[in-house]
Amino acid sequence: MLMQEREEEALRHIRSARQGVLQSELWKELGVDSRKCSRIVKKLFDAGLIERREYRGDGSKTYQLIAKKQATDYSVILAGGEILPCICCDLECVPEECTLLMDWMYHLALEELEE
Repeated sequence: MLMQEREEEALRHIRSARQGVLQSELWKELGVDSRKCSRIVKKLFDAGLIERREYRGDGSKTYQLIAKKQATDYSVILAGGEILPCICCDLECVPEECTLLMDWMYHLALEELEE
């Protein structure tokens, strides 16, 4: 599912705050009205990207929005059952000329062809 720009922007704001963002502040940061913000938050919540916790402060109720941690996709650093060699490499090399990296990329290309 592709998110609209406002949803992506909202998610970036929420992810950037370690303790989350108050919904009552988010709509101001996004430059939208509170109703539009509620729709954006609902889409992010329904997609499982954020959590909403009730928050009461200054006599009003709002939600604290917290980004859910995404599962790490280790497949992006694996090819041919081998981990990307650059992760633990201490050689100073030129990536375009590194034989270890070229071999790894070759395995990656083979895997893509097989799919």
